[in-house]
This record gives sequence, C-alpha cells and structure tokens, in this order.
Amino acid sequence: MTSTDSDVTQHDVVDVLVIGAGPSGAVVTHTAATAGLSTLCLEQGDWVNPSDFPANHPEWELLIQHDWAHDPNVRALPSDYPVDVTESDMWPVMFNAVGGSSIFYGAEWPRLLPSDFRVKTLDGVADDWPISYDDLEPYHDEVDEFIGVSGVDGDTAYPEGLEYPLPPHPLGKPGMKAAEAANKLGWHWWPGTNAIPSQKNKTLEQCGRWGVCEWGCPQGAKASFDLIYMPQAQQAGARVETGARVRRIVTGDDGRAAGAEWVDRTGAVHFQPARAVIVCANGIGTPRLLLLSADEKHPDGLANSSGQVGRNLMLHPNCTAIGYYEDNLESWRGPAGQLIHSMQFYDTDTSRGFVRGAKLHALPTPGPLNTIETHRQLDFDDLWGPAIHDVARAASNGILWAANVEDLPEEHNRVTLSTEEFDADGLPAPKVEYRVSENTRKILKYTVDRMVELHEAAGAKQIFTQELWVDQPGHLLGTARMGDDPATSVVDSHGRAHDVDNLYIADGSIFVTSGSANPTCTISALALRVGKKVVEDVNSRKASA
Repeated sequence: MTSTDSDVTQHDVVDVLVIGAGPSGAVVTHTAATAGLSTLCLEQGDWVNPSDFPANHPEWELLIQHDWAHDPNVRALPSDYPVDVTESDMWPVMFNAVGGSSIFYGAEWPRLLPSDFRVKTLDGVADDWPISYDDLEPYHDEVDEFIGVSGVDGDTAYPEGLEYPLPPHPLGKPGMKAAEAANKLGWHWWPGTNAIPSQKNKTLEQCGRWGVCEWGCPQGAKASFDLIYMPQAQQAGARVETGARVRRIVTGDDGRAAGAEWVDRTGAVHFQPARAVIVCANGIGTPRLLLLSADEKHPDGLANSSGQVGRNLMLHPNCTAIGYYEDNLESWRGPAGQLIHSMQFYDTDTSRGFVRGAKLHALPTPGPLNTIETHRQLDFDDLWGPAIHDVARAASNGILWAANVEDLPEEHNRVTLSTEEFDADGLPAPKVEYRVSENTRKILKYTVDRMVELHEAAGAKQIFTQELWVDQPGHLLGTARMGDDPATSVVDSHGRAHDVDNLYIADGSIFVTSGSANPTCTISALALRVGKKVVEDVNSRKASA
C-alpha cells in the first residue's frame, strides 16, 4: 500500500519516477519527458558545478585524494553511502551526483561485440543474453547521434556499418607510437571512440585536449550526463530532485509499484507516487534498494522471487602497463579517454588457457604525482633530491596501456545488506562479496604480458606493470540480470521486473555477461530501449484506465 504515516510528506502522482540521475537515469528521464509523460528523477547527490572540478587547478592530483576520490568510503560526502568491502578483493568506484559516475569516466565509448551476447553458445560458460547485438544496434546509433560520439567508421572488430556522427580526435604522439607498436606485432588496433565531441555539439563544447577527463572536464566537452541528456530532459519538462535518498520502493495491494519513499537532507521523509518506477542506481545501489524494499509480500527483497537480486556481480578488473620513453610525447594532451584501442585478445582462444579475454586501450599519462607514484616500484632511495624532479618531468614521456578484462558471472560474487555499515540516514550499506576468479587472474596475467610486448615493440626505456588495479573497478554489472526465465533472472529483455510489471531497471545491473568493453555505451543504449518500453507501457495503461 502507499505510505500513509502522518510524518511523511505526500506528493502528487507522476507518470514516471526515475531513481538515480547517472547515465541510465538521465537517458530514461529524457526519453519519458520528451514523450510527454510527467517525469521526476530522484538523485541523492547534487548538481556539480564544473568550475569546482579538481582538474581546474594545478594541484588537481592532491584534490583527488579525498573530496574527489573515486572511492566513496574515502570521500564520505553527504551524498555518499559507505560500501562494506570487508569480504571483497576490490572496492567499487562510483559517484553520487547528477551525471553519476560519468563525472569521473574517461568517456571511452566502445560497444559490446556480437560474441558478448552469446557466451554460452560460443564458449559453454555463463549465459546468453535474451537480446543480440543487432537488437541493440539502433539504440546505439540513436544515443551516439544525440551525444556526438567521435570516432573512425568501420572498426574491423565489429560488423560492417558501424559509423560515428563526428570525426575522431587526434591520436597524438602517444597514440601514434602505440599504433606503430601494434602494427609491428600485427595486432588489431583502431583510433579511440570517445563520447567527447571533436566539435561543439548541443550543450557540449569542443574538446580542448586537457587530458584530465577522469577528474572532471574543465572544458565542458566530455559527455557527462549532467551536461548532455539531463538539461534537455528538463527543457522537455522533467523535474530533478537532488539530495533525495530513496529508502524503499513501495508496492500496493495489487502487487504493483506504487512509488517510493525518500529522505531529504534534513531527514524529512517523502512519498512519491508514480505509475511506473525505473531504478537506475548502478550495479551496487540497485540491488541494495531492491533488498531494502523487502516487505511481507516480498520477504527476500522486491523483484527477487528468483533469488538473483545482488548475485553475479561483475567488476571488470583492470590491469596496466605504463611505459616511459626517451621522446617527449606531450602525454599531458587528451583525450584520456582512449587514444587507440585493441580488440586483438577480446574473444576466446582456448590455446591461451582461459575463456573470453580483454579490451586494451592506450592513454596519455598526465600528472607528475602519478608518475612519481609509479616509479616507487624502484628503490625509493633513488627518488630524493633532483631525481624526483627528473621523474616528475617524465610524465610527458609516458604511455599507459590499460585493459578491462572480462569478468564472468558467478553467483557467490554478490551485493547484500551490511550488518556493520550504515549510511547517514541509518539505512544498511551495501556489502560487496567479491573474489577474483582463477579464469580472470589468468586473463590479467596474459594481458599484462601482451601490453609489455607493446611497450617493448615501441622502444620503452622503463615499463611498470600492475596486474590487478584494486581501486579502479568503476564498472558495476550484473546484479539484476535480464532473461526470459523468471526463475533465473530479475527482469525481462526490456528491463521490466518479472515480479512487478510496472517496475523497471535500466542500469548496468541488467547485464548478463560483462564483455570487456567499457560498458557506459551499452548501458546508455539499453536505457534508451528500456525508456521507450516504459513510455509504451505507461501510455497503454493510461489509455485503458
């Protein structure tokens, strides 16, 4: 039933209630609002003023150590909630704000490959998606056009017909050297595809090549979703309520979602009724909210009759190899973002001793402190006095090869509710239970060796490797998977919950497998597909009411 406590502020019903204003939430909000539906998006974070980004300041590498840290447990801002990682090999990267973690992403924009949707069929592991690459392609195209994605048409790793609306960014000296190395080895590479317009597009400026994409774009060029989708959603009539922490989704006597209870920054409780509720709180926050919404009819959590809510968490472990060269590569120039990427080791080759693979990408290496930290693998006594200045200057001479490796779904990798950690409103924090699998560790080691080969082929004078980058999993996938069978999945192929027909999920939690491509491109296309289904369903129900 709807919330009726006397101390709860009741609001007027809306057609569409979106929970979370990250990429998926912004796309759904825009889709619903432009279709003429009354739409409200609740976001527990705030609008971020681009002038506040650490990248605006010379000391940006110091500023990202706390208030702008990637780890919410370090930031501990009013908009954050803690994450219990006492039983996890890694901790998740996320940011609560309008735009979500796209404030911090590098805007790398590869699509999943066709094989990613058929892993069970092709490789005998995990599960197939209930949709294909072809099903998602038109939604990709529409999002790419809206954002103004920059890239080179015809990437040979993909089916024919892949085109981008804007021309690519310059490869720069690091990209050219990385490409030359791939050519020497005979490996696939392609100019980077980035959600950063190479010329002004709608509310986005032309890229200024600052090279600090992951710490907030001072130019206002990167397609963070507070800059591209959400302002145009507001122009279409959508409302965005910030500082709104949703504590549970409420269901009515008919079993359908009636709306959501949320808490404002003063601690006051509100109830927002809606005809449809769409959860876009990421692969950690979404299962947490569904589990917090347990009631007498849903004792194990909302939409969890399958027992799959929170399970199959995939974090995309990262590995790196940084090479430093004699040449001045001007490696402070952007985008960063990928300069080039390689899909050479993306799909399964059983001779390698594991299934699935990795997506490699070459980036610039801005920042002297990052370079000093990297060189700490050497004898630290060598980094005193004039030597430390020499190391800092080497930041201009570096290439960072990094890789996402495919993380196969495993039920024991999951999100539950912590009994030890609570947020500022007394709600249980999510608890992440995650172990890196043996298959994933084999991919990590193999991939690091390949990236070292690339540096050697390019003539690097120093190479530093990191086989598991524990503080960089910003890809939170799989905890409310889609599928045709309600017994083994949480939502159907359009993101609609099997158990609650007006409850939808549109973020990375609905992934069936992770692939190794950066997922925001696919999340956005899925969100558009879900959003259009929401519009169709709401209009149908209103017409028959």
